[in-house]
Amino acid sequence: MATISETFIENRERIQPNDTNNYGSAHGGNIMHWMDEVGALCAMRHAGETCVTAYVNNLDFKRPVPQGDTCVITGYVYATGRTSLRVRLQAFHESPRTGEREQTTDSYFVFVATDESGDPTPVPELEVGSERCETLRAAALAGEGRE
Repeated sequence: MATISETFIENRERIQPNDTNNYGSAHGGNIMHWMDEVGALCAMRHAGETCVTAYVNNLDFKRPVPQGDTCVITGYVYATGRTSLRVRLQAFHESPRTGEREQTTDSYFVFVATDESGDPTPVPELEVGSERCETLRAAALAGEGRE
């Protein structure tokens, strides 16, 4: 049984010209793609199985990620069902020179664990664990229901 912090993943993508739209910032579809990849990795780390995207909730683009900045994606599993895993995902733009960071995107994805035949398969329960885990879980639960 994994803890919430054991599912935490952080990944970075440098925003290059081919990642941008006409306004010089990252395409929203690219950010969603990167979030989906990190979310699947978080889910698979807990489930120990292949996990597929089932649902995306509240994909809020709050600010653009400018070309030349780094897009930092963080994610972690904060709740599980019988075969599903709920993952909190956030994106930030980060200055590669200073490390200064600002949140740009927030979302909640649901993944389903699948077996070798592609059928849903049970996942282990998620252990909250430490105070940090409880803080992460509380933040995710507080934000997931907003519309």
